Amino acid sequence: MSIYSQINKNRWRTYLIFCIFILLTCGFFYLIGKTVDSASAYLTLGIIFSVASSFGSYFFADKIVLFSTGAFPADKKRFFDFYTVTENLSIAAGLPMPKLYVIDDSAPNAFATGRDPKHAVVCATTGLLSKLSRAEIEGVVAHELSHVKNYDILLMSVVSVLVGTIALASDWMMRGFLWGGFGKRDRDNDQNNNPLMLILAILALIIAPLVAMLIQMAISRKREFLADANGALLTRYPEGLARALEKIASDHDQLQTASNATAHLFISSPFKEKNSFNWLTNLFSTHPPIKERVKILRSM
Repeated sequence: MSIYSQINKNRWRTYLIFCIFILLTCGFFYLIGKTVDSASAYLTLGIIFSVASSFGSYFFADKIVLFSTGAFPADKKRFFDFYTVTENLSIAAGLPMPKLYVIDDSAPNAFATGRDPKHAVVCATTGLLSKLSRAEIEGVVAHELSHVKNYDILLMSVVSVLVGTIALASDWMMRGFLWGGFGKRDRDNDQNNNPLMLILAILALIIAPLVAMLIQMAISRKREFLADANGALLTRYPEGLARALEKIASDHDQLQTASNATAHLFISSPFKEKNSFNWLTNLFSTHPPIKERVKILRSM
């Protein structure tokens, strides 16, 4: 598969994600509306909400992600290796120099975001920049620039915002059920209560975030393997990225600003599990196992 076909597929996947998100959101807004005899009003609200969220995620996903992680612009003097490594690799990859941001956190990690190479951002934690050697930082940056070149950043940034939006909407509506806000009716309408519709609506509120999470995981895991390979090709030194991944995985600090919506963006899962190689943990992880990634890199 050529890089051009990969880019084209990522663009089509982004449009598909938008369609799934709009249908999913409108569907459970409609079900909520059916339980309170306002199906058309809630469907209209769902359409407006989903379209506005899709538009916002396309144009402002990078800003939302940077704000949610507490990132700030990287100073060239303070983060000289980060800046010069990215500059050199951008030239080698034929990409515009991305904006560089830093998260003040001791946990080593990094991610890329934006909607295309001209609006790309590469972000690293202070922990990564202080704990990794220049060759290892080069491996990480090459990995992130591969996400940029393949347009993974558009797909993954959009997913991060939409997953968070679905989770917030579902949580808000579930609270409405628990507090009775969606169940208040006039006595004249009490006889129209449909317990089945209420059960379906509650199930939709539970299932919608799970479906969004499964989409998030399916997209992220494959992207990481491809970015590892492309990053190694860019640097011609897969050992640098392999050692970086090992250091990131073995570090005990946990990234404080990470969330379930943004976890798939990072080069390695920002959540430290007690048994990261447990089969069940790996099944529901947004990232493939580090050991597997390192093994593949060292076999190149």
